[in-house]
Amino acid sequence: MSFRFGQHLIKPSIVFLKTELSFALVNRKPVVPGHVLVCPLRPVERFRDLHPEEISDLFLTAQTVGNVVEQHFGGTSLTISVQDGPEAGQTVKHVHVHILPRKSGDFSRNDNIYEELQQHDKEAEETPSKWRSEDEMAAEAASLKTFFQ
Repeated sequence: MSFRFGQHLIKPSIVFLKTELSFALVNRKPVVPGHVLVCPLRPVERFRDLHPEEISDLFLTAQTVGNVVEQHFGGTSLTISVQDGPEAGQTVKHVHVHILPRKSGDFSRNDNIYEELQQHDKEAEETPSKWRSEDEMAAEAASLKTFFQ
């Protein structure tokens, strides 16, 4: 079964968690190691269009996933971000939560993470050679999946 992520079809091999209403996947071009996404199963473009039960499941899943990736990737904090609409930097027309494990000194200026996040998908579209391979993403997803079994 493939997953829909906006205009993309996502292979199950890069999805590491599925709940009743959400799924979590590894990122093809992570800003930091462990940068993952949590999305509602229903392809909804804007946050305002989610049903209350989808919001609840999405953020409970984001919390669970955040705890795992922070520990697994040796983080000490998390950046959790939703870019809601094109002017906010959303490039995939499907609500998604970015979860990024953070470490002291991972950026020279802490808020540079937001600039990187704003640009990472746009760069990827222009330079697919910078994307991770499907095998790399599947290996990371398989590793993360073990925490949810």
